[in-house]
Amino acid sequence: MGIFSMLCTLFSCAQERNFKSVDVDEFEQIISNPEILRLDVRRLDEYQQGHLEGAINIDVLKDDFKEVALKNLNKSKTIALYCRSGNRSKRAGNILTAEGYEVIELKSGYMGWTSANKPVVK
Repeated sequence: MGIFSMLCTLFSCAQERNFKSVDVDEFEQIISNPEILRLDVRRLDEYQQGHLEGAINIDVLKDDFKEVALKNLNKSKTIALYCRSGNRSKRAGNILTAEGYEVIELKSGYMGWTSANKPVVK
C-alpha cells in the first residue's frame, strides 16, 4: 500500500500547474501585449495548417522540446502557449515553469480559439 500511495502522490504532483490557464477572450487580451511571446506547441503540420499570428512553433511531443525551448525562448518574457485542445499545452506549461518561465496557457487550445472566430494565419 505504501508504494501505491507514493505513486498516487507522484502522479498528483505531475498534474499540478504553476501557470495560469485562461479562456479565449482573456488569452486574446494577454497576447495583444507585444512583449508576450506566443508559442504553439503542436506538431509542425498542425502549425502549418493555421496558427495565431506571430506564434513560433516548438513541438512539445519531440524529445528535444526542452532543449529547443531553452535555446529559443527568453526567460524574461511571459510565454503565452497553446496546442490543439489544451492537453499538450499543459504538458509544455509544466516543463517551462519548471525551468523558470512565466507561462499563460490557452485552456481550450487552437480549437477553442477558432471556434470563437478569432484570427489565425494560414
